[in-house]
Amino acid sequence: MSSDTLTKVAAVPDDAASLRIVPRRRPGLWTAAVAVLVLLGLALNSVVRNDAFQWDVVGEYFASASVLRGLWLTLWLTAVVMVLGFALGTLLAAFRLSTNPVLRTVSWGYVWLFRSMPILVQLLFWFNIGALYPQILGVRTVDLLGPVTVAVVGLTLHEAAYAAEVVRGGILSVDRGQIEAAQALGLSRWRRWWRIVLPQAMRSIVPPAGNMLIGTLKGTSIVSVIAVQDLLYSVQLVYHRTYQVMPLLMVATLWYIIVTSVLGVGQYYVEKHYARGSERTR
Repeated sequence: MSSDTLTKVAAVPDDAASLRIVPRRRPGLWTAAVAVLVLLGLALNSVVRNDAFQWDVVGEYFASASVLRGLWLTLWLTAVVMVLGFALGTLLAAFRLSTNPVLRTVSWGYVWLFRSMPILVQLLFWFNIGALYPQILGVRTVDLLGPVTVAVVGLTLHEAAYAAEVVRGGILSVDRGQIEAAQALGLSRWRRWWRIVLPQAMRSIVPPAGNMLIGTLKGTSIVSVIAVQDLLYSVQLVYHRTYQVMPLLMVATLWYIIVTSVLGVGQYYVEKHYARGSERTR
């Protein structure tokens, strides 16, 4: 190769570096974005300026005592159901991963049954369990299982079926080789689960568990059908008396939005905590 040719080849990078890179124009995307913003603006304007929403009534009842009591019961019910549901779900997941065929079958059958039944049917079944068993341990069923207890039992049994699959999926996501390496190092079974399996499984468990938490919070509204005075039932009691249906429903809607937003932020930080060490660094 001649010296003139080498000089031209060497000069190419300098010329290429001087070129200005122009991003690809996407007029369709910008047009769609503007259209979406216009539609959102029109929708927001219609909500704010629509007198039928009666925002003064919303402000009056938003922090009223009855609504706050209903909100507290909703939060309490969500927390209790999630704790009990994941405790039972973890046990079912352990059964499903067991080498014992009886435990595996029982766990699979439980998950199949309770995932097949609508939650409303389950609540109504437990609410009317007295028709099948008038007494339990010598106590009248109607005295033993009040509406709140029925709500806890029904929601927990339903939640455990889904929690079992979430926990099982998280455990199966851990590389088997790491467990075998921990066994080779002589770590006890408890330390293997606590130090090796659980931290890595949580990366897969936390996102669906966070979604389940938010879903459970909203799903507790179904207990209003058995007269449990949660947030929705509390606003229903008010608008049955005042006939101000839409503003009271907006009160419940705003509270659900606020609480789910707070839970969403908490889920983000929990996911970030368990993702340490797996994020890409530059």
